[in-house]
Amino acid sequence: MGRLVVEEVGRHDDLSLAWTATRDLPVNIDADVIIDFSVPDGLSRLLSVARCPVVSGTTGLVPPAHPPVALLHAANFSLGVAVLARLLREARGALPGWDLELVELHHNQKRDAPSGTALRLVEGLGPTTTGRDGPRLAGEVGLHAVRGGDIVGEHHAYLCGPGERLQLGHVATHRGLFAAGAVRCARWLRGKPPGLYAIDSVIAGGSG
Repeated sequence: MGRLVVEEVGRHDDLSLAWTATRDLPVNIDADVIIDFSVPDGLSRLLSVARCPVVSGTTGLVPPAHPPVALLHAANFSLGVAVLARLLREARGALPGWDLELVELHHNQKRDAPSGTALRLVEGLGPTTTGRDGPRLAGEVGLHAVRGGDIVGEHHAYLCGPGERLQLGHVATHRGLFAAGAVRCARWLRGKPPGLYAIDSVIAGGSG
């Protein structure tokens, strides 16, 4: 993802790359916005020295509620996935009592299952289960992970009611879209005051 972000920045004449880092951070971080795809410990170290907004796609962490700088954290920088999350919440609220199952597909080397995106999509929509071996429990959300080949990423939600079924889904066809989404978020976050921000605000064009 780091290489893709560098390539995406290079596509815009009004953007310039201040620096890149893998493990060792620059002594003096001079930038308008930092884009981070690292590990939980790496983000913690970055926030301890950053003096500008940070966009982070680091998975496996709970972002601090009160970061010292503006922080936009997302499990997935696809704008389509962000809209899918919004639609799924609306559908879940409009169809109480319907069963919700989510199936996600990724390449065969992905380390986490279910994906961080899948977990974020169903967050707050009910207790989740990933290893059902019998009838479903009332209100539970089933998560199913498929791993194979070079699948970039797919997420399909099924809301099943009496006599009908609603399907919502998203398919990513190339990883560059995530870098493009991160750069868009960085543009939006520039100059924002300290606080925790969500990608929903970027889509809405709001203030956070």
